[in-house]
Amino acid sequence: MTVSQGPLKGRARRSVLTDDVYERVKSLVMNGDLAPGARVNIYAVARLLDVSQTPVREVLAALESEGLLTKEALRGYSVAPVLTAAQVADLYQLRLLLEPWAAARAAERITPGAAARLRAELDSVPQAPQGTRYEDYQAIAAHDARFHDLVAELSGSPALRESLQRTHSHLHLFRIEYEGRRSGEPTLAEHARIAETLAAGRAQEAEQAMRDHLTAARDRFLRIGPTT
Repeated sequence: MTVSQGPLKGRARRSVLTDDVYERVKSLVMNGDLAPGARVNIYAVARLLDVSQTPVREVLAALESEGLLTKEALRGYSVAPVLTAAQVADLYQLRLLLEPWAAARAAERITPGAAARLRAELDSVPQAPQGTRYEDYQAIAAHDARFHDLVAELSGSPALRESLQRTHSHLHLFRIEYEGRRSGEPTLAEHARIAETLAAGRAQEAEQAMRDHLTAARDRFLRIGPTT
């Protein structure tokens, strides 16, 4: 079983070991080695990864906070179910209400430093992945989360930014389950258009570019996912 050993993303660093365990457990979930609904036993994971239970406990709690795991009293952790098509549509409806506004606001507030950050984020993933496992797709999945988080940050609304942070892992689980990671190229092109309008300070165009991107992403999801 191949598992990733990349750095921990999206939360404060605690230790190299915890970072490693985080990515290895996340890979098990994202690759389907731990299937939706499967129980995740702390002791079994610690034995599998040949580590102590302490970093495993920290990692499972972090993955629960991201929505990848659920926890029930007396039962412990389980892998969260993959979203249904109706849940995906509902989630995108929320994003369509929030993120176009965030893009317009970010364009109004843009600075040279912020524009440079957008360009650097685009440069972090110069091309779409070709592989079929999470290790191959990990870079663009992380880029997608960072890009949307950066736009939310640049809008100046902490509440909006926080409300969007939990959506990304759920959507990537759905994508991996049903799509096989085939949306990388259009995603990168759409991100580039958003970044261009933001950097130029064109608020209305930025709003429309974000709306077009989210609508296209939603439609890609719904074309390949389940019907219920």
